[in-house]
Amino acid sequence: MPGMIAWTTGGIARKWVRAGREWLGRLLRRARSSWVDIVWAVFVGVNLLGMHEMGAWSTVPFLVIWVSLTLVYGFRMWRLQPAIMTVAAVTLATGGIIGAQVVDGQQEADYLVEVPLVALMFLAMVWHGRRRQAALLERLAAMEEVQRVSRENLRLLERQHLFLLDASHELGTPITVALGHAELIEQAADEQVAEDARVVVGELGRLRRLASRLLLLASAPDPGFLDLAPVPADSVIMDALERWGHAPRSWQLGELAEASIPADRDRLAAALDALLENAIDHTDKGDRIELTARIQHGQAIFTVADSGPGIPEADLDRIFARFARATPPRIRQSGGFGLGLPIARAIAEAHHGTVRVRSSPGHGSTFELLIPATPSAPDRPD
Repeated sequence: MPGMIAWTTGGIARKWVRAGREWLGRLLRRARSSWVDIVWAVFVGVNLLGMHEMGAWSTVPFLVIWVSLTLVYGFRMWRLQPAIMTVAAVTLATGGIIGAQVVDGQQEADYLVEVPLVALMFLAMVWHGRRRQAALLERLAAMEEVQRVSRENLRLLERQHLFLLDASHELGTPITVALGHAELIEQAADEQVAEDARVVVGELGRLRRLASRLLLLASAPDPGFLDLAPVPADSVIMDALERWGHAPRSWQLGELAEASIPADRDRLAAALDALLENAIDHTDKGDRIELTARIQHGQAIFTVADSGPGIPEADLDRIFARFARATPPRIRQSGGFGLGLPIARAIAEAHHGTVRVRSSPGHGSTFELLIPATPSAPDRPD
């Protein structure tokens, strides 16, 4: 029994020691986090003692106390309730000392009025500081929301980019298979069925062109989009004329610079094809289409000019947007996708170049594809 009592007493003692250590640890942690407040409280106590002992010169420690309170609040930004309690405690302490000095005749009575005035000034500063803090927090919250929306938009754009790549790849195979069967039906069937098959072949061809253009646009931002090599500027124009010269237009050749530029020949040809297709769609039989290639101000400028109806000024800024068309829309027998000019712009921008247009109603249009004539500096990593 005595051993049991001793064991129980020892266990209780150990629990008390452990509880005391935990309490002391919490106290030390709180003291470390609030050491500024503790030092300031000691500083205020010393100055209150100075106010009590200095008599007529108590104004100096009085002002020092309130200035130190202002400085500490600027660093600590206490919550509203602790701030008000601290102001009330300082006001009562300083006011009590000054009140006692007024009663003893050491100070004038009007000196006592300074205590509530200084307290009100400090409270006004607290109110203004908290108002500014609330405005800053609202601004930070708004910035976080903008960043969240931006991240969400980037995520959606990435998903859209991947969708276009996947959809373009997946559409290619079934369209090719269906197109092959439709062409076989067109060749083997009677005239009535062959006529229907030709419509199917035409529409499937349009779908295949749409899929290839969507794939090109989706892959334009990728690092491996271009395969740069020296390309003669004049040969690019001559090859384009060979591909499109069968169209019944009045074809003309302007200046052809005999210079090589760093470019992807296939992508550059696709961009010129888009400009030429646009020119042919906007002109009639016998209308003029002129091709030029010149070097100017360190850039190769490929020009496609036509004598078509021109483009309204209101449409000049939007025709390079995807699926955009001029107003009123042109009438095509086969219909259009509104992707030709965006393709030309995407290829030009991939070359660190641009596309521009000059046009006015009734005076034709001039499209210029600008490509740097010298190798561009590689992009710096982010």
